[in-house]
Amino acid sequence: MLKKISVDAVCAGMYIHSFEGSWLSHPFWKSKFIIEEADDLARLHRSGLSAVWIDVSKGLDVPESLIANAPPALPSDGPRAACDASVIRCSARDEMQRAARLLSRSKKAINALFNEARLGKAIEVEGCMPLVSDISDSLARNGSALVGLARLKHKDEYTYMHSVAVCALMVSLARQLELDESTVLDAGLSGLMHDIGKMAMPASVLNKAGSLTDDEFAVMRSHPERGHGLLVAAGSIPDSVLDVCLHHHEKFDGTGYPHRLKGEEISLFARMGAVCDVYDAITSNRPYKKAWNPAESIARMAQWNGHFDTRVFHAFVRSVGIYPLGSLVRLESGRLAVVIDQHPEKLTEPLVRVFFSTKTRTPLQQTDLDLSQRGVTDRISGREDPSQWGFTNLDEFWQ
Repeated sequence: MLKKISVDAVCAGMYIHSFEGSWLSHPFWKSKFIIEEADDLARLHRSGLSAVWIDVSKGLDVPESLIANAPPALPSDGPRAACDASVIRCSARDEMQRAARLLSRSKKAINALFNEARLGKAIEVEGCMPLVSDISDSLARNGSALVGLARLKHKDEYTYMHSVAVCALMVSLARQLELDESTVLDAGLSGLMHDIGKMAMPASVLNKAGSLTDDEFAVMRSHPERGHGLLVAAGSIPDSVLDVCLHHHEKFDGTGYPHRLKGEEISLFARMGAVCDVYDAITSNRPYKKAWNPAESIARMAQWNGHFDTRVFHAFVRSVGIYPLGSLVRLESGRLAVVIDQHPEKLTEPLVRVFFSTKTRTPLQQTDLDLSQRGVTDRISGREDPSQWGFTNLDEFWQ
C-alpha cells in the first residue's frame, strides 16, 4: 500500500516508492529503495523535496507517535472529499494559473517518457506518481480548471497531452465513484499510460491528417496490445494500469477491440478509461478532426447505446458537469453565455458569463451570473453550437 508523507516524516527502514516534486530528477540514482543509511536520510532531508511515496508493504509505516500527534482530519462533505483534507477548494479562475503551469510541466514530462518508449528504452512508470498526485491536488482544489485547459491542446501535441487529460478525467471520475484515494491515484496513472502503445505506431499513420486506409486503421488498432507489451516489459506495473492500456477500446456491448469483451467482462477501470478516452478525443482538435463543443459531446455520448457502462457514464457526467467548462448555453432570457465554473452539487446551475443577445443579435456587456444563487431567476434552456453563431474565441471567456 502506498502512502504520501512529508520528507520530515521519513525514517530509516521505510521503503521509498517514488519522490514528490519534479519527477524527472531526485537526489538518488534509483527511485525505489529502503532507507538504510544515515547519509541517505540526511540527503533526502536536504533535497528540497516536499514529500515522498512510501510502500508500507515493503518497509516501515509512519510511526504511531506521528499519527497520534497529527491534527484531526476535517469532516467529509461527500464523495469529492476523499482527497487530502488539507487541500482548500477554490474557483476555476483562482486555479487556472496553477493548472496551466502544471500542464506545462506535464507536457515536458510525458513527452520525455513517451520518447523513451519510442526509442525502445525502459519505461519507469513509478516516477509518474508525483505527477499524478499534482494533478489530483489540482482537481481537488477545483474540478474544472485543469480539465478545461487540458482540452485546449494543439494538434501536434495531441498524443502527449491526451494522456495527461485522460489522467485528470480518470481521477475526477474515480472520486465521483467514491473510490478510496489510493485507488483514485491508480486510476490516474492508468489514464496517463493508457495510450503509450501509440509510441510504437508509425508517425505517418499516427499524425495523418486525412482518413486512414483499412490497412492503416488495422495498424492503429494494434496500439493497445503494443502498449500492453511495453508496460509488461517495464515490469512492476500495477495490473489495473496494464488492463486499461489493453482494454480502453472495449465497448460495453461487446463490439470493441482487441478482445470484444462485454459488460462485466470489462474491468471497472477499463470501462472508466473508455469514457474518459472518448470524451477528451472528441473535445480536442486532432490532425484529422476539429473538436466538438463540450456540452454537445456529452449529449452525443449519451446517445451511443451499448458503447459505455451506463452507471460509469452517469458518474462521468456528474464529474465534468452536464455543461462542462467552456460550453455555450442559451438562457431562458434569450441571452447566450459561456460556462466558466461548475457548482459541485447543482449540475444544471453553473457559473456562466453572459455576453450576447439572441433577440438583438448583438454583444452584451459581459456579466458573470451564478445560476445557483438564490434570487437568480434565469435558467439554461439548452446548449448551443458556437459554429452556428460564428463564435471562434469562446475559450477566451473562461481562461
